[in-house]
Amino acid sequence: MNLIKEELEKLKEKGLFRKLRLLEGEQSSRVRINGKEVILLSSNNYLGLTSHPKLKERTIDAIKRYGCGAGASRLISGNMELHDKLEKRIAEFKRTEAALIFNSGYTANIGVIAALCSKGDIVISDRLNHASIIDGSLISRADTKRYSHKDMHALERALGNSSGYRRRLIVTDGIFSMDGDIAPLPEIMKLAKKYSAILMLDDAHATGVLGENGRGTAEYFGMEERIDIQMGTLGKALGGFGAYIAGEKRLIDFLINKCRSFIYTTALPPSVLASDLAALDIIENGHDMRTRLWRNVRHMRDGLIRLGFDTMGSETQIIPDRKSVV
Repeated sequence: MNLIKEELEKLKEKGLFRKLRLLEGEQSSRVRINGKEVILLSSNNYLGLTSHPKLKERTIDAIKRYGCGAGASRLISGNMELHDKLEKRIAEFKRTEAALIFNSGYTANIGVIAALCSKGDIVISDRLNHASIIDGSLISRADTKRYSHKDMHALERALGNSSGYRRRLIVTDGIFSMDGDIAPLPEIMKLAKKYSAILMLDDAHATGVLGENGRGTAEYFGMEERIDIQMGTLGKALGGFGAYIAGEKRLIDFLINKCRSFIYTTALPPSVLASDLAALDIIENGHDMRTRLWRNVRHMRDGLIRLGFDTMGSETQIIPDRKSVV
């Protein structure tokens, strides 16, 4: 226990010690945190769906009909009709053959990367990808190469030096979760095809936001049917919980049989599934919501720039800032 104490003291000395802040009431644009009313600008609730009446209504109805929990993993007895309905709806939404639900974006990424890659393979990853991609690469025991952020020359060098590997997997965020810029997906796709690599897209922060119908980065670039593996979350712009992998049916069949983070976990509860289904219906018809979001984004970013902040190349609803040096 002395080791734990020492580590905590080091964190405090470096100003890195973190505490949980208590948010009272529902997620909204104004909330009370630690007893103080504030404007909430750090939430992933990009479209305000966490408290949407339709999501609440569907959630309550599902609890009344199906109960509170799934009761088991999907491969035992936890595969309920709402799981099947949501996966078909996601595949339709993403324009893919099939989809598979996961309990979170983290479990989706670590599970899929570890299922696809192992010793003798290589994962080639943007340096600013989400921590779940980094962790999935480590768990897989494949070699990992992290290329400079959005540097296509560095990506091609990594691919050119990877000819001795059995399998090459390129992974990139769609919208980068801390910087708010967008991956150069068309250029990445060209290199994936040139070097016969698998392309995996983490669309956690783009689902519901990018593209005319909110289908994400692939729709934004007009490449919906060309991405091998698409991951997205249901707990950010969609306001609920969970995640998905979308792609070919044989990919989904493979993951059902080989992905440990899917196999060895209790399934999402019916109430969450019902909420996610309602959110997808709203998202596809949510043009006004996205218009309002982008208007607010421009207002916020332009205001920060006028005040002398550097928004670090953000193109989206995620806006980092640092005070410019004068």
